[in-house]
Amino acid sequence: MKFLVVAQHRSEYPQPITFAKGAALVVGECYEGEEGWDSWYLCSTPGQQDGWVPGQVIERLDGNRGRALEDYCARELEVDPGERLLGGRQLNGWVWCCKDTDGTAGWVPLAVVRPVL
Repeated sequence: MKFLVVAQHRSEYPQPITFAKGAALVVGECYEGEEGWDSWYLCSTPGQQDGWVPGQVIERLDGNRGRALEDYCARELEVDPGERLLGGRQLNGWVWCCKDTDGTAGWVPLAVVRPVL
């Protein structure tokens, strides 16, 4: 699906958590905010900074332990109004997009884009 950016987005996480399927995770708090981004968990894995991970990619074990169900990267794509994006997977209020101009990719909040034909 193609999107047009209607509002600027800047990442607050310059070093996004990234892991491979099967990675051990420590699952922390669930995100709570006005945005409606449900089912995002603050997770950690050895050698990385904590980062937000969608619940769909976490296999919950016991207590706060989990395991990655798939490869994942929390990289956010920084965008400006007027840019065109090619969107893919949508999870919990975010969409994985690539920029038309240079192919860079990352997560973008659905609130800052609009579908285009």
